[in-house]
Amino acid sequence: MGLFDKKYCDICGQKIGLLGNRKLEDGNCCKDCAAKLSPWMTDRRQSTVEEIKQHLAYREENARRLHDLHPNRVLGNGMKIYIDESKGQFFVTRYSNWQDRNPDIIGLDQVSSCTVDVKEHRDEIYTKDAEGKRVSYNPPRYEYEYEFRITILVNSPYFSEIEFELTDNRPEDRYSQAYINYERQAEEIRRALDPEMKKQDLLQDQLKQVLTQGIAAMAGAAQAAPAAAANTDGKWFCPNCGQPNNGNFCSGCGAKKPVRAYRCDKCGWVPDDPANPPRFCPQCGDPFTADDRA
Repeated sequence: MGLFDKKYCDICGQKIGLLGNRKLEDGNCCKDCAAKLSPWMTDRRQSTVEEIKQHLAYREENARRLHDLHPNRVLGNGMKIYIDESKGQFFVTRYSNWQDRNPDIIGLDQVSSCTVDVKEHRDEIYTKDAEGKRVSYNPPRYEYEYEFRITILVNSPYFSEIEFELTDNRPEDRYSQAYINYERQAEEIRRALDPEMKKQDLLQDQLKQVLTQGIAAMAGAAQAAPAAAANTDGKWFCPNCGQPNNGNFCSGCGAKKPVRAYRCDKCGWVPDDPANPPRFCPQCGDPFTADDRA
């Protein structure tokens, strides 16, 4: 076959025009069929005709499933991530008319990782010397741009990576509000997609819940303590059987209520009748109070 012999698409059977061929591992693909492939597919040349046919069948089914998807959360600026939290699915596209673009639907449980890479681009600024020649400043001066890139690794039979630039307008200063906004957006995307970060957030929420419940329980116990103390006023516990009592004898075993003896807390003097001390200690003159009860 000559160089300019007509070729036919092994997918749709149509004649392939000049410069319209897209090589496959074991055949040819026209540009129209190639345009229907997932934008995240990177190994077309290493794919067989049969693999491409299976891929295009998946893409047709994906287009049908899009009608049942209703994203309730959108993250990003130029390239956006649309998430349907009720179905646990998302897709990535830069087009507002995404229904017509057939973006790949991916389950949140298919994501194995989501990472952010910030690349610094530096270009030197030059000046001119007395002869009009371009020379460097001393010391050299530079202008900067910062590029935020998102990489999502997924478990899919048709592609394994979604990689795109988050920054539609690259900030020139890492301390600018624009840079801070892109940092926030990147963090929000990671928290929505990365399974490890979602696990950490879940553990933090559970910890907060436990702490909140513990604080509430402590507050309830503190409020209940005075009431419990009030309910025990005047009661004594039998040293023999432990029964709580109000009278002079135990209602459980009949033991007599123990007498709380007085002892001077200043000098240690004990009255002859320990339960009935004088008003003042005869040894040191200190008045007997509740503090002197043993």
